[in-house]
Amino acid sequence: MRLSFLGFVLLGLVAPLRSAQTRPNILFVLVDDLGWGDFSCFGNTETKTPNIDRLAAEGLAFAQFYVNSPICSPSRCALLTGQYPQRWRITSYLSHRADNTRRGLAQWLDPAAPSLGRTLQAAGYATGHFGKWHLGGQRDVDDAPAISRYGFDASLTNFEGMGPKLLPLTRTPDAPAFKKIWAEAERLGGPVTWTDRAQVTAGFADAALRFIDAAATQRKPFYVNLWPDDVHSPYFPPLEKWTPGKRPLYLGVLAEMDRQLGRILERVRTDPALRDNTIVLLCSDNGPEPGAGRAGPFRGNKTQLFEGGIRSPLIVWAPGLMTKSRVGQRDETSVFAGIDLAPSLAALAGVKPDPTMKLDGQDLSTTLLGQANASHAAPLCWSRPPDRKTWPPALPKPAPDLAIRDGDWKLLCEYDGSKPLLYDLKRDPGETTDLAAREPAVVERLTKTLLAWHRTMPADRGPELGAKPSGR
Repeated sequence: MRLSFLGFVLLGLVAPLRSAQTRPNILFVLVDDLGWGDFSCFGNTETKTPNIDRLAAEGLAFAQFYVNSPICSPSRCALLTGQYPQRWRITSYLSHRADNTRRGLAQWLDPAAPSLGRTLQAAGYATGHFGKWHLGGQRDVDDAPAISRYGFDASLTNFEGMGPKLLPLTRTPDAPAFKKIWAEAERLGGPVTWTDRAQVTAGFADAALRFIDAAATQRKPFYVNLWPDDVHSPYFPPLEKWTPGKRPLYLGVLAEMDRQLGRILERVRTDPALRDNTIVLLCSDNGPEPGAGRAGPFRGNKTQLFEGGIRSPLIVWAPGLMTKSRVGQRDETSVFAGIDLAPSLAALAGVKPDPTMKLDGQDLSTTLLGQANASHAAPLCWSRPPDRKTWPPALPKPAPDLAIRDGDWKLLCEYDGSKPLLYDLKRDPGETTDLAAREPAVVERLTKTLLAWHRTMPADRGPELGAKPSGR
């Protein structure tokens, strides 16, 4: 099979190493704006998440997994491509055309980018994306590529993507009649189905279930993204679970999302043909919105490069493939990131890498299955969203521009390397004690590495926007 430049695949597909009968199915659940500490299996004592907790009890949880941005679009870009999102000029959430230009962003993810969907589709997988996309096709950006261009046979998305849609009808106890929000998204493709906002995750799960049933009937391995809107604001739990206040409403949405996800998780768990040959991954795209989710013991929130903005809970469930002695355990030592998931899943699907393709992530498939405790070999680097030097009123204090983790060391600084903050995450995971003055050699080494990384990436307008009083 010949592939054009626009059709090249992640890792450059050479040949499948496994037959269709043995290649594992993949279900990737990506929650929106969830805090590290919001699942009850990660410490939440206010609301139970029994279905997700069961996934962790039957799988493996990871305590030191990172996403590659503290905000949605770039984080999703990294998960799909296996590359730093800065390479594709996606460093903040994609918005309307003028706002993207103002911040120095692309209007959508270039279809020439590597795509895990395209990789697995070319290897014979049935591929489906159900839920939030946010990599092009939103607001007035109505000429973005369809989700199918990235290697998905079927899709159903929300108001931030091109193609068939599931859009929300909202209501509150004080205004119980449904009303449409984001109705202008109908211009971005159809057919459009309107449904109760409290049941949108169920709608995406239903679509994913139908897709999985069809793939199973055809005896094809499947790769399914189930990327719900939840638990992103605004919060609309079922009316009977409505409790006023930002945090209570958030917890109501979280509990309902867990219940709705339970049906698809049970479908995979109870089908002998799927249970022993399916990998389920579940994580968040970034840290929590201030005042809603909680980041557990970590400092920071969504949009920030402190641990709370970029560290995500990760659960991997694969009972037929995972090392049995690790089932139900938590990996506290492996340090890796979203860029590592695409190459790792490609390897598990038996896709050989093309050495001419340059990915930032690496194959850590043995770590995902509990067969090793390997970490990402190189330092991990981040840049803040260009429009989020501050985020008033929730986060009015200016945030660091760049961050790097190397071993147990974490350094944050400005674009020019000034104002360094240095933390030993092994002893101080909450980033409470700045060691920069005590460890000048470490600061110099990490700053040099971080600034060199940043110079290799296309520039956005972070420096200019960060110089303005509001960070906007």
